[in-house]
Amino acid sequence: MSEPPAPTIPRSAVVTAICLIVGGLAVIFDSTIVSIALKTLATDLAVSVGTIQWVSTAYLLALGVTIPVVGWAQARVGGKRLWMIALGIFLAASIACSLAWDAPSQIAFRVVQGAGGGLMMPLMATLAIQQVPRAASLGRLMAMVSLPAALGPILGPTIGGVILNWLDWRWMFWVNVPFCLVGLLLAWRFVPHDEPTGRRRLDVVGLLLASPGIVGVLYGMSRVSAEGGFARVDVWLPAVGGLLLLAAFAWWASRRPATALIDVGLLARRPVAASSAVLFLSGAALYGAMLLLPLFFQILHGVDVLTAGLLMVPQGVGALLSRTLAGRLTDALGARVVAIGGSWASRRSPSPSPTHPRACGG
Repeated sequence: MSEPPAPTIPRSAVVTAICLIVGGLAVIFDSTIVSIALKTLATDLAVSVGTIQWVSTAYLLALGVTIPVVGWAQARVGGKRLWMIALGIFLAASIACSLAWDAPSQIAFRVVQGAGGGLMMPLMATLAIQQVPRAASLGRLMAMVSLPAALGPILGPTIGGVILNWLDWRWMFWVNVPFCLVGLLLAWRFVPHDEPTGRRRLDVVGLLLASPGIVGVLYGMSRVSAEGGFARVDVWLPAVGGLLLLAAFAWWASRRPATALIDVGLLARRPVAASSAVLFLSGAALYGAMLLLPLFFQILHGVDVLTAGLLMVPQGVGALLSRTLAGRLTDALGARVVAIGGSWASRRSPSPSPTHPRACGG
């Protein structure tokens, strides 16, 4: 008996995904390029690495605070319009970052960038999924939409290394401009228009609980590396306060799932809870490495910024090579088998000792 043909992705979904990918590349490239540039920014802006790391930390704080309001904002203004607004915010913030005159102004502009990126990342997947009538082809579509996340670790550090090796650091923010402009044009022309439903009210109480809760936890954890570690007041106090606020938010949201900022009741479903946990852990591993390894190569082993960027490429190459295969396997075997197989392969893969010179390009 012949196997049924593999489900095809609708043309409209492919076109929408391509338009979203172009804009999404700006966010992913920006994150990976800036991680390479932290040492250069610290030197040129005459601040310590501990201060300049807030260029990345503030961005992530803004991104984390913004993501929960995406569902409400999409219902109020529509997905296509919200995507273009977010892309416009990211474009304006990128230009502002290139014009920053000191570390505080750079950090402030990165907060605005993070707000734009926080709107774009979940919306990117939502707009693509809305174009797929059948769940059978969803795996391959999501593999396509997540392409920027695979390309970023390959091209971002390389582009950043080239720019910082031969040009001024301000040029690394201008890389975002063509992607944003072309992304806006493609979204305006090809992304299907969706009318706002206007049925959701903003959960103000939930926002006032979740936003400072996320900021408190992330701020506290960002201070752990200072002398004293978890015993420092500026570590445990905001972290504990943030956890209490998030617990209060969970209680608040569980009592009104229909109007809550985030429906935490979904976590009662094992597949949702498990996939959320895996996404959290994989994100911590991926972005933690992208932030720390360039500093490790440049500060401890004295390599130049271009070499540090090239040393970051192999991780991205592996992710890119597995991207198409992962989508097909998800459609054929299910997400559980693919996730377990990927985690097992990651655990089994040998990693060179960080103290060995070959591990650091020496």
